[in-house]
Formats: sequence, C-alpha cells, structure tokens
Amino acid sequence: MPVSKNTPKDIAKRAAEKRSARTIGWRRETFTLERLEARAKAREWFERFPKAAYMTEIEFWRELDDGRIEFTIRRLPSAD
Repeated sequence: MPVSKNTPKDIAKRAAEKRSARTIGWRRETFTLERLEARAKAREWFERFPKAAYMTEIEFWRELDDGRIEFTIRRLPSAD
C-alpha cells in the first residue's frame, strides 16, 4: 500500500503550489503611504513599468482614517 503524503508540511507545500499556479502572470505590491509619497511611488512604478508594456495599473486604493493612502499596483512580470 503506498504511503500517503498528508503531513502538515506536505499539505502546506501542495496548497502553496496551487496558489502559486493560480497567480502566475501578475505581480502585485501593496503600499501604505502619505498622500504625496503615494503619488510619487505610483509615478515611479508607471515610469519603471510602462502601462503599454506591462499593463501596470492601480488595482485598488483607499484613504485610511489617518489620511494615508493604501493602494495595490499590479503589473505583468515582463514585457514582450
């Protein structure tokens, strides 16, 4: 009878591999910065990873109670 690989480590490894397979394609990074710093960071990303080549976009943003901006930028990992 084959030995089943159901140790917590094996289960976690398989779950991570499945999660990784689903998210291949987009790179996401989330920032929480003061308003001016958030604008500068977004501008930096759009200059470094142009929308036309990397499909860079602000995926989500919100203003927090303390006035800081939380936002997520996504892009493709490389251009053609």
